[in-house]
Amino acid sequence: MGIKAIVLDMDGTLLTSEKKISPKTKEALLDAQKNGVKVILASGRPTLGMWEAARELELAENNGFILSYNGSMVTDCTTNEVLFNQPMSIETGQAMLNHLKQFDVIPMIVKDTHLFVNDVYNFIEGMLDEPFNVIKYEAEIGTFKLCEMDDLAAFADFPLNKILVAGHPDYLEAVHKDIHTPFADTATGVFSAPFYFELTAKDISKAHALHTVLADSGITADEVISFGDSQNDRSIIDYAGIGVAMGNATDEIKGAADHITLSNDEDGIAVALEKFL
Repeated sequence: MGIKAIVLDMDGTLLTSEKKISPKTKEALLDAQKNGVKVILASGRPTLGMWEAARELELAENNGFILSYNGSMVTDCTTNEVLFNQPMSIETGQAMLNHLKQFDVIPMIVKDTHLFVNDVYNFIEGMLDEPFNVIKYEAEIGTFKLCEMDDLAAFADFPLNKILVAGHPDYLEAVHKDIHTPFADTATGVFSAPFYFELTAKDISKAHALHTVLADSGITADEVISFGDSQNDRSIIDYAGIGVAMGNATDEIKGAADHITLSNDEDGIAVALEKFL
């Protein structure tokens, strides 16, 4: 049975370290679509932060989809229609934001075209080996207007698709269970990078959203090839007939994958598609 859908994480997978789609990878994905293969972007990013890549890959012209917020929202690129949207309840979101106040982390939430944080100047220096302003980065990837809100919990009187929790990797690894455990019955928590822990509604995953999309497209899991690098990609790696880990993926993803390709900086997607398409 041939491949009918390609599912791609973005950061660390589709995008290089420079946050670009390499010419070789772009060509491979455009060629696949010309041959009738559907391309689906699946990321923890907000929807606005995924449209630039969707446009570059011509997903609107080829009936592609965007699975954003780790799968809590699905958008049809051709019609711009939101096909699936499952945010957490207002009560859960506010309780989480209050709970996060005791930890040395940066919570970030999105509403429409705005990114809200407690303090625009608190971006945890030394979080990575090189200078990295995580708040500025998150605002720029979705062209969000950055807003400061002293009490996010009091402000968030609307359903949240995701709470992004940024912090020093060692610290987040130590406290992520303490962050998530009180909400184990109402929320899902996954890492999308060593410095990002992401909270969504219970049972939300990229694979759950993918299954929703594919059910209407007549495509089975065996006809899917998925690419990923981080814990939040585990569900699509497990779901797909062929799950491919990038060469830069975590050990967990490499262990779960059917195949390991080259890194995101070495055209790993294009190399694997040459093998499997």
